[in-house]
Amino acid sequence: MAPKWLRNIHWPLFISMMMLISIGILFIYSASYENPAKYEVRQMFWAAAGFCIFFSVPAVGHRTFLNMSYLLYAITLVLLVGVHFFGETRYGAQRWLAIGPWSMQPSEFAKIATVMALANFLGTRNSWERDFKTILSACTIVIIPMILIMKQPDLGSSLLFLPILLVLFFLWGIQYRYIIFAFLGGSIAAPIMWFFLKEYQKKRIQVFLDPKLDPLGAGYTAIQSKIAVGAGGFAGKGFLKGTQSHLNFVPEHHTDFIVCVIGEEWGFLGILLLIILYGVLFNSFFQIMQGTSEARGRLLAGGILAILLAQVLINIGMTIGLMPITGLTLPLVSYGGSSFLMTAFALGLVLSIHKERSFF
Repeated sequence: MAPKWLRNIHWPLFISMMMLISIGILFIYSASYENPAKYEVRQMFWAAAGFCIFFSVPAVGHRTFLNMSYLLYAITLVLLVGVHFFGETRYGAQRWLAIGPWSMQPSEFAKIATVMALANFLGTRNSWERDFKTILSACTIVIIPMILIMKQPDLGSSLLFLPILLVLFFLWGIQYRYIIFAFLGGSIAAPIMWFFLKEYQKKRIQVFLDPKLDPLGAGYTAIQSKIAVGAGGFAGKGFLKGTQSHLNFVPEHHTDFIVCVIGEEWGFLGILLLIILYGVLFNSFFQIMQGTSEARGRLLAGGILAILLAQVLINIGMTIGLMPITGLTLPLVSYGGSSFLMTAFALGLVLSIHKERSFF
């Protein structure tokens, strides 16, 4: 008989996760194999740490983390405020806190902490009571970290909080008219938000609509990204044979634009494989959500799904010119410590929901 810990693993989730991590390390190596920084070695370290977290979280149990969610949420808010006063500035944004030799992005922690706090809050309340204070409080839980992250400025990460709120409201059972009113209100407010954007954020939207507007400036990355993916064709140029990334035509090709490297070297088939693996991963979330009657667990899994799915759609979309360029990484594939560890923690929570599934 298999050991108990093996019986508790959701294999489609675990296998798709493993394959995505492997592809990530492979192409981080390809993107930077001439770089003495050895990003792939660092990523292997983060992967090892991530696996420890992934298997440790179910041992503790997602209910324990949900019970601590308000405390964890408060800690992340303190960290976000700390970024404003003590954060490091890189690429024109103040998003990092230095802790010894390690720099962390509190916004990554804030995403999952907000999901846990909101899942705990809504999961202990009934949607049919139609309490407007409950809806307003839930919105406040999401808006506070969203505004703090937006001020860094990090518009891409801050916008991820909107699908979190909408998905959890939907799963909670809120009446559709509230979602429709919110959508209409957002549509009306969108033009007004233009005046609150930073100049570089406006530029990104403008070059998304017309990359030739500034081909050597803000539109440069968008143009080079599409050239890299298009150059790969159907089957790609072959591993380590990409020129756009290896000659540094595409900036940040080991982080935000890792899909460019995959598209150029493995072509359409490589990107298709990536999409299939994410499809298997996200389908695992639906299976786990259907396998439990625990309200908080179902909301937690749905919120994590909203974060990861939105990030994947935005990252791949911006690479091929279907979305404006943001600073969002590709989960499990792009290089990055804070992002990887938080993704591993989030997947560990989902695995815990599967392990402790209940039908009472």
